Amino acid sequence: MSHPDTSASPSPDIDVSANIATVQTAPPPQRLRPPHRHAGARIREFLENETRSGMLLLAAAVLAILLANSPFRDSYHQMAGTYLGPESLGLKMSVAHWAADGLLAIFFFIVGLELKTEFVTGQLRDAKRAALPMICAVLGMVVPALLYSFVQQMTNSGLGNGWAIPAATDIAFAVALLGIFGKGLPPGVRVFLLTLAVVDDLLAITVIAVFYTDRVDFVALGLSFLVIAAFAVLVQRRVTSWWILIPLALIAWVFMFRSGVHATVAGVLLGMVVPAKMRGNEDDSMTHRFVHAIHPISAGFALPVFAFFAAGVTVTGGIGQMLTNPAAIGVIAGLVLGKFIGIYGGVVFFARFTPLKPGGGVNVADLLGVSFLAGIGFTVSLLISELSFPGDPAVDAAKFGVMVASLLAGMLGAFFLTRRRKQLSRGGDSGRGKPHTTGRFGRHTGRVRRKAAAIRTRKRRAPRFS
Repeated sequence: MSHPDTSASPSPDIDVSANIATVQTAPPPQRLRPPHRHAGARIREFLENETRSGMLLLAAAVLAILLANSPFRDSYHQMAGTYLGPESLGLKMSVAHWAADGLLAIFFFIVGLELKTEFVTGQLRDAKRAALPMICAVLGMVVPALLYSFVQQMTNSGLGNGWAIPAATDIAFAVALLGIFGKGLPPGVRVFLLTLAVVDDLLAITVIAVFYTDRVDFVALGLSFLVIAAFAVLVQRRVTSWWILIPLALIAWVFMFRSGVHATVAGVLLGMVVPAKMRGNEDDSMTHRFVHAIHPISAGFALPVFAFFAAGVTVTGGIGQMLTNPAAIGVIAGLVLGKFIGIYGGVVFFARFTPLKPGGGVNVADLLGVSFLAGIGFTVSLLISELSFPGDPAVDAAKFGVMVASLLAGMLGAFFLTRRRKQLSRGGDSGRGKPHTTGRFGRHTGRVRRKAAAIRTRKRRAPRFS
């Protein structure tokens, strides 16, 4: 059978080399995209990273501290105290007040969305798995509050109203530092921190609504609930038109503000009525879509602006005088020591004496650094400082204590996370997956169990004489 001559040259009328050169040099077809969309996507990607958004928040706070203690401090305080808004509606407030009551409601809307997701489809859905971080979140609020109150009682300062300041955890900073220093730890560590922080946020919101409300206008409060119910009906019917939802959210916020309840509560309630389950024809839940759309606004604008106006503490009389103020001492003791004692003490106690365990391959020793990270109480603690001491000079001392405590807690958390990561990289963890057999107490328990097993083995092997 004859084969065609493949070595024969191609037809002379076709210039193959020219065609190949044309194909090689021709640029691939490109889709035209508007430049602003590309820039917006890059900004969104930057802000969706928890580490970067946390650093942006930190940069805003540091800038505020520098300005408040520089020759520009008068201009800074004048800008923060500038009044804006319609007086007829009772909404004429200072810029700093707008940042705390208005912009922070956007952040709490995100918190409400995350709470709804966790309760419906996340970690809080499984009560048994979420029990330990939920209990530790409660202990992580109670112990700091008790420590703060103890300091004020011992000093007779009369500043006991700030008991809730060290009770809050800043989830943005805590998760950002865990992402930097906690690489190599089990994924369950992040789940534990997120669950703890979400419950902490829920409790902090409840504290603000119950204990920091002087008067309540029940008519305005009822109208706010009515508008929130209308918002809930629309989102349950999968209405996503922003020209409808945003005005309703603003009206709910205004009525909540006029009621006397802190306006950020409206943000939480609006977030919690958004459906978290997907329908058959949906690729993603509404809560996830709303978070994806609004998180860049919260992380890139609302939180940095709030931090810029809330963290600007002018240190008068020297740092030593600030640090010896009873409010600052109580806040530092509560955030650094109280959070650690409440959370890590709760983990050790319940993991050793009850069936509750961290789960997910997480070891008790993995949560040591996380317990310190929970002492970063920046955003909500600064807000509660303003609510606790309105117009009182103690507010500056409390804010200064929040920032010092957050710095110390972050450094301690980073140190213990790094040390734990090195231990795991060396393979020095013999108790992986056994939360009750790790650390000083765990090693003792392990030795006791091994001795008991050896005694049982000897008894079984020992001959019996009749």
